[in-house]
Formats: sequence, C-alpha cells, structure tokens
Amino acid sequence: MNITERLNLIKRNTQEIITEEELINLIKNKKKPSVYLGTAITGRPHIGYFPWVIKLSDFLKAGFKVKLLLADFHGALDNTPWDVLEKRYKYYNAVIPLLFECIGTDIKNFEMVKGSDFQLDKKYFFDVLKMSTFTSVHDCMKAASEVVKMGDNPKLSGLIYPIMQSIDEEYLDVDVQYGGNDQRHIFVFARENLPKIGYKRRVEIMTPLIPGLIGKKMSASIPESKVDLLDNESSVRDKINKAYCIEGDPNNGLLPFASYVIMVLKQDNKETFLIERDKKYGGDLEFSNYESLEKSFIKKELHPHDLKNAITREINILLKPIRRKFNILDKLAKDAYF
Repeated sequence: MNITERLNLIKRNTQEIITEEELINLIKNKKKPSVYLGTAITGRPHIGYFPWVIKLSDFLKAGFKVKLLLADFHGALDNTPWDVLEKRYKYYNAVIPLLFECIGTDIKNFEMVKGSDFQLDKKYFFDVLKMSTFTSVHDCMKAASEVVKMGDNPKLSGLIYPIMQSIDEEYLDVDVQYGGNDQRHIFVFARENLPKIGYKRRVEIMTPLIPGLIGKKMSASIPESKVDLLDNESSVRDKINKAYCIEGDPNNGLLPFASYVIMVLKQDNKETFLIERDKKYGGDLEFSNYESLEKSFIKKELHPHDLKNAITREINILLKPIRRKFNILDKLAKDAYF
C-alpha cells in the first residue's frame, strides 16, 4: 500500500483532521506511526462503538500501531462510581477485542492499555499539576463540555479530565489521537497546552458520531437509543423495528449505521448490501455503495420496513462472535452494571 492509499484509508469517513499536512508528513517520514483512541469505561458498550472500531481497523491496515486506552480513571472523573471501575474495566477488556473479530480484523498490532497502569506514575502526576498552572478554569470547562457530564454544578473532576487526556498522548507515546467529533475541544486543548510543558503536538483525527435509533445521540444511558452488544436476535429485531425512520426522510438512526458500518464492511469485502423483498413489492434490491442506498430511500423506492429488516439481519450477523461468548460476557456485564 503506497502513501496515497494509506492516506485515503485513514481519511475515509473522517470529519476533520488537525492537520492533514502533519498527517502526510508523518506517513512519509515514520515507518510505523502510532495512534490511540481513549474510551472511558462508563456505560455499556453498544453497536455505536463499531464506527470507531472500523476506523481503528483502517489505521491497522494503513500500517499503524494502534492503542486503545481503557480509561478507568477518566470514567471516575465522569461520575462512574469508584467501586465499579475495575468491574467495568474487565467487561470492556473482554468485549472490545471481540468487536474486531466481528469485523474480521487482524489485531496483531493492536494493544489495549489500562489508564491507571501509568496515570499513577509520579512524573505523570507532576505533568498534570504543571499543565494545570498554564490553563484556566474556563478553558478546561470548554474543553470538557461535550464529553463530561457537567450538570448545573460542575465538579472539579470534570476540569481535570481534559488535562489528563492531553498528557495521555505523551505517555502513550503516540503520533495521533483519534476520536469522535465531540472530542474536538479536548483535541485543540491538547495541541495548545502540550508544548507549554515541553511536549510536541499530535495529529488529531475526528469522525462523526452516529445518532441513536430514536434520532438522538446513541447512548448507553438511553436504552431505547441503542442496540446493546449482548442483545439477542429478538431484542435486536424489536429495537430496530421501533427505530425512528420516516419514509423518504434520510434523517434517521438507521441510514448512518448503514453508511459508517454496513456499507464500509460490504465494500471492503467486495459484497453488496442485500434488501430482501417479496416479488409483489418489486423483489430484492442490492446496493454496492451508500449513495445509491440513500438515493433509493429518498425516492421511496426502499421502504423503511425493508430497510429495518435488512439492518436487523446485518446486526445479528455482526454480533455472532460476541454471542458465542455470551455467558462469560453476561456475567461480567451484570457485575459491572447490576
């Protein structure tokens, strides 16, 4: 894979890169660049995790070393009770590798790192204190505003969150941080403040967040908005059938999942997305790209009922590797989430 091919793979489905020029120079000049994504171990993982798993897979295919930070301390800073941190870490640690198995990705250059394994280091804590002397309450609050649950009376912990996330880039020894577009303020905060304590800026890459099934953000705290990774086939069918999806209107919670997950995987595997229909309704439809799928939906050639059936089928196929470990995962999840 040449530099252009690697760059195009990394850029696929991204919303913003700060900066693309720096990314190009990195790919040209470093044999094995590295990237990380951090996920705070808060709510139960759901199918909304697949877009970033697919993007991490793109980095792996593009020759990057990929690190996933299982951010237990960040979970606590974002109001996860301290007494369940370890239990939630164990669940994330068990289920996340299976997401890569679900999409058929080789993870030999993938590493998961537990945040508290290095964030208790004396030097790390010194750097947190040092950066805090260069940043204001206003800047920390702005940086954390779209990520941390602030509420009407914000806790000090939420202001520490962006400082730690910035310093993580240095201690994880990476060239790139990747995340959803809700992370933008923190990414910019990191670029502004890392040089103040003697560390280099990193490339920051963002992808869009996909909406939930009811039109709002897909969130573990809104059960009806998402499909849990441990949902059975019947539950998946029920949730998708209840999803917000008006005929001809592309603003729903299903087409984005088709765009960022189903069609990406289909195209990578040189497959088409099959919509099974009775012959009396025109017979089966096949789509080789997302654009043609959306166009057909807008023109009302594709009915929401048929789209829902097809997406239900694809999700149930996708979750098979997880269901094979259901008993183990279910016990870990019940311990972590009661």
